[in-house]
Amino acid sequence: MILMLKKILQLLFVHPLARKVDLDSPETTVLRRQIIQEKTFLKKFYHECYLSIAHALPEHINGPVVELGSGAGFFKEIIPNLLTSEIIKIQDVDLILDGTDLPFSSGALKGIVMIDVLHHMPNVASFFSDAAACIKPGGVIIIIEPWSTLWSRLIYRHLHHEPFKLDVKEWKLPSGGPLSQANSALPWIIFERDRNKFDREFPQFQVKEIMLNFPFCYLLSGGIPFRSMIPGNMYSVIRGIENLALPWMNSLAMFAKIILERKVAGL
Repeated sequence: MILMLKKILQLLFVHPLARKVDLDSPETTVLRRQIIQEKTFLKKFYHECYLSIAHALPEHINGPVVELGSGAGFFKEIIPNLLTSEIIKIQDVDLILDGTDLPFSSGALKGIVMIDVLHHMPNVASFFSDAAACIKPGGVIIIIEPWSTLWSRLIYRHLHHEPFKLDVKEWKLPSGGPLSQANSALPWIIFERDRNKFDREFPQFQVKEIMLNFPFCYLLSGGIPFRSMIPGNMYSVIRGIENLALPWMNSLAMFAKIILERKVAGL
């Protein structure tokens, strides 16, 4: 029944630009950028995410901020001096790099930011090790990622194209393309299920905040692959409803904003 519903939704609601695309092709990332710009509701979602991340950056730390997985987004409109990057070669990004092999010198960065990127990394331990070296004391990693709740598990397991596996033992992903390999449950695994392991293996970081939110907005936007289910001028109304539901986010949230602060030596 669920499989049939999924096929019907794909038939009726898949965005024309998202049909039969190779997720790992640079052209697909460019098409995703076009989709975000054209879908007003979805663009407002990303705009709010960008503002939330920008406001969380420490003002007392100097240095560049690098965004991983910038290809389809427009974060540079919010932070003009942001260093954008992508793992595949596309135009209009500043750097082509692999997040598991960061090319920055020790203490070079104020922060690293990303949306929906961590759960695509084949070896997140390598990323955190590199980030611990290249982020200044007091600097941050800020990410917005899928999260596991009663509501989100229903959506991610049955209506989303990416794997959502809560029971994997390791933080590594099976081999695959840079964008098609994924486990949307990975952020929850690291920062909830295996939180003690993270604290033990990466004592350089303090988990400063995990804020759960967005139970309905992204779903109603259709995300990247589907047509929007609601007009753009309804965004503030839906966000108002979500804000009323904040006390129940442990059961409803589909995303989490996670802030990691690089500890000052000796603390």
